[in-house]
Amino acid sequence: MIAPTVLDPVSEPSATALLVLADGTVLRGEAFGARGTAIGEVVFNTGMTGYQEVMTDPSYSGQLVTFTYPELGNTGVNPDDQEADRPHVRGVIARQLSPRASNWRSQGDLEAWLTQHGVVGIRSVDTRALVRHLREGGALNGAISTDGTPPAELLAQVRSAPSMQGLNLAAQVTTREPYHWSQTCGASFDTRLQVNPERPYRVVAIDFGIKRAILERLVAHGCDVTVLPADASLDQVLSHSPEGVFLSNGPGDPSAVSSGIDLARGLLAQNDLPVFGICLGHQILGLALGGRTFKLGYGHRGLNHPCGSPGQVEITSQNHGFALDAESLPADRVRVTHLNLNDRTVAALEMRHAPVFGVQYHPEASPGPHDADHHFARFTALMASRR
Repeated sequence: MIAPTVLDPVSEPSATALLVLADGTVLRGEAFGARGTAIGEVVFNTGMTGYQEVMTDPSYSGQLVTFTYPELGNTGVNPDDQEADRPHVRGVIARQLSPRASNWRSQGDLEAWLTQHGVVGIRSVDTRALVRHLREGGALNGAISTDGTPPAELLAQVRSAPSMQGLNLAAQVTTREPYHWSQTCGASFDTRLQVNPERPYRVVAIDFGIKRAILERLVAHGCDVTVLPADASLDQVLSHSPEGVFLSNGPGDPSAVSSGIDLARGLLAQNDLPVFGICLGHQILGLALGGRTFKLGYGHRGLNHPCGSPGQVEITSQNHGFALDAESLPADRVRVTHLNLNDRTVAALEMRHAPVFGVQYHPEASPGPHDADHHFARFTALMASRR
């Protein structure tokens, strides 16, 4: 148990904020962003940059994100760094907020942007102590409150909130209608490979909480992408005559996404159809193959996770609280190709006799390093071979 952070009294009572954890820990700080109360799973992200991409990543739906980097807001916000139309985090926990934004790409102020989108935040807390607490005890539910709700009342609300285990959050963040995506990255400084085949590869992407940058990298590698909702049926997918199917990242417990698992089983029965899964999509592939998932103690959330295959290490961007149980995967059908080198959990897999593979991390690098971009090229190579 960590001791509450004691701060000097703030000048305005309305600026006071509380962070209450399910184990009874109470931290006091200062409010920023919107006013109100937000309840969710308290997690931490170790990235030193990319706070806007993190906050808009649908995979963070239902979570209160603690940033280990001590200052937020110094580079402002801009539309190019958004992974969705709005933030998906329920709340933000920070050591301090920069008093001004200064960056050539900045088009706004972080606090004003959070206020506009109704996201509550707490700052001036000891985030190092909080992260150590979460590492030792595991991620747990909590509440950020900036509206004066008493701690005892917040604790009761937190303890009655559902656990992340068993939640199908993909159903909440998915698109409601199919749409076509043809945009590549608009940022002038992204000089990564772009491929323009004479005939783009027809790809159906299943949206469990997809990030825009992933769609942009698919297009950059020569794909023509149609995005379908998370509950799309096999017949709906095949009606688009796809040359490949992509299963996206997303939030929540993968074992609760029953429609996605059923779809993946149907896709695997197509034999020669290339299928590529990222993060939640990777886990759904593993479940469809007969594997099991389990909840990690505090998850993998950051830009610096080493993952390896024999003779090669990739530094990867990750955001997940669940993982596949390697022992549960059928060895005659599945090969684990990459391990997370911090804890030896499954980082990537492939089918032995079919063009199907998945990676647990986010190879599009938004935010994060570019080490893993080659997985998109592998997907298009499988579609080219099928042609």
